[in-house]
Amino acid sequence: MRRLLRALETRALLIWLVGAGAVWGFVKIGGEVMEGEMGAFDRRILLALRNPANPSDPIGPRSFEESMRDMTALGGVTFLTLLTVTAALVLLLHGRWRRALIFAGTVICADISSEILKHVYDRPRPDLVPHGSYVYSQSFPSGHSTMAAATYLTLATIVASLEPRRATKVLAYVLALAVMVLVGFSRVYLGVHWPTDVLAGWCLGTGWAMVAWVLVSRFSAPEPARRP
Repeated sequence: MRRLLRALETRALLIWLVGAGAVWGFVKIGGEVMEGEMGAFDRRILLALRNPANPSDPIGPRSFEESMRDMTALGGVTFLTLLTVTAALVLLLHGRWRRALIFAGTVICADISSEILKHVYDRPRPDLVPHGSYVYSQSFPSGHSTMAAATYLTLATIVASLEPRRATKVLAYVLALAVMVLVGFSRVYLGVHWPTDVLAGWCLGTGWAMVAWVLVSRFSAPEPARRP
């Protein structure tokens, strides 16, 4: 019992530390962006991913540029909507209605908060290089990065809560983190976001994923699995 209590206390402490770190990171980055202190850093990183002789040309072959467009789609509205609806329906069909509501609610809240904060900060998109993907909203925070972090990390949390094997739990989080990082990198590579937009989006999305983690930990135990 003591070991169980210590494990629960450690897990709760980890959740709150990560959540607090995500909130602090977003506020810190947002404050520096508003004060214009991150301009040099953003420009240096963005131009490092471009051909020095021709800033309109991203580094790497055309095939890599196309793969980055494919990767950025994994954080887009269309794909994440399909993923969210499909995952929620699968959970509902297996009687996991609480997890379905937590997952769908987290994705929706992350999207709404991202759109609100875009209007609050009202940061223009990068103008140093041509955009490699269509854009239609403000730059800060990155919506793709926010949604990728919130959606994939929350999905990994739900998978881990249902899977008894530790290796599978770890694999779920590793894959979620990999997709999250690649989506964010693709936004900078395609010139549609400043690096700090992506960092703030990761912080915001991770914060929502931590909320989902708390809810899944709180409500998953009493939820019995029903036969589909």
